[in-house]
Amino acid sequence: MVETADSERRRTERSLAGSDQQEGAGGLWDSVKKAAFVIGSGILFLAAFGNSLTWHLQKFWGASGDFWQNLWTKVYLAFEGHDAALFFLGTMLVPTSVFWVLNGLLLLVDTSGKPSLITRYRIQEDKNSPVDPTKLRQAVKTVLFNQVFISGPMVVAIYFLISWRGDACGPELPTFHWALTELAVFSILEEILFYYTHRLFHHPSLYKHFHKQHHEWTAPIGVVSIYAHPLEHVISNMLPVVIGPVVLGSHITTTSMWYCVALVSTTISHCGYHLPFLPSPEFHDFHHLRFNQCYGVFGILDRLHSTDSKFRQTKQYERHTLLTSLTPLTQSIPDTPKKGQ
Repeated sequence: MVETADSERRRTERSLAGSDQQEGAGGLWDSVKKAAFVIGSGILFLAAFGNSLTWHLQKFWGASGDFWQNLWTKVYLAFEGHDAALFFLGTMLVPTSVFWVLNGLLLLVDTSGKPSLITRYRIQEDKNSPVDPTKLRQAVKTVLFNQVFISGPMVVAIYFLISWRGDACGPELPTFHWALTELAVFSILEEILFYYTHRLFHHPSLYKHFHKQHHEWTAPIGVVSIYAHPLEHVISNMLPVVIGPVVLGSHITTTSMWYCVALVSTTISHCGYHLPFLPSPEFHDFHHLRFNQCYGVFGILDRLHSTDSKFRQTKQYERHTLLTSLTPLTQSIPDTPKKGQ
């Protein structure tokens, strides 16, 4: 049984290598131009209609803006003269705490296989029930190493870069309108950089040395979202997320919120459970299952590059939606029975 699984994985990786090598440079360049056109159009759309949208949201936000400014002023005065320490706490310790609180809850389910209230929503029903403890320990060690020895020093470097661009820990909070604009820009930059760096690590010459480590988990769980080779962690995990705040010289509050959103998002994408009222993880789960499909975050560039073509022919694609009922999608949209069953 193990030999069969290994043989299947090797065939998948050979297929990956073949498909990547067959792609011509001209075709890829045409796709890049199409992507630039579509994303550029999206930015223009955001600029044209952003004022109307954010006016309504800001009206809903109301007077609570004063509450947040007063709260930030207290924090700012408490750390006055120690901007570097404040930045490190806000952009390293806060997002890391969010990551481990969320993944701690998921690990309780992954290691115990309970409660069924959660496990019934497992995407790959025959996997991680419960998770292999030896494999999990190795993953947790790697994640901790990446956070302490890779992410930590990068956050220090990012502080100096953002400070060079603007006042990272200034006394005034960014306006609600500007914070929304920043988050939109961060998301666009993440989609572009993650797609292309991720796909780069799937090139045969890089995959076997670096990215294969992450794909040891064909059925991922939340904590393996940053289980990766250190080089990949820098280029494909960290760079797409940190580039936006560096380019815009963002305030620590926006930066910290964005890092938390990014970590929660990637945890959900890897968690292995399609839970009600949470974003669908089907897209990235399929990537771990099939290797050479679904490289991006939102799927925009995958559609432009046709790297989701096989995904769109599957039941997983039909399930790739917001679950608004308590019935697992594996039941409401069951797999097609195999011949002879």
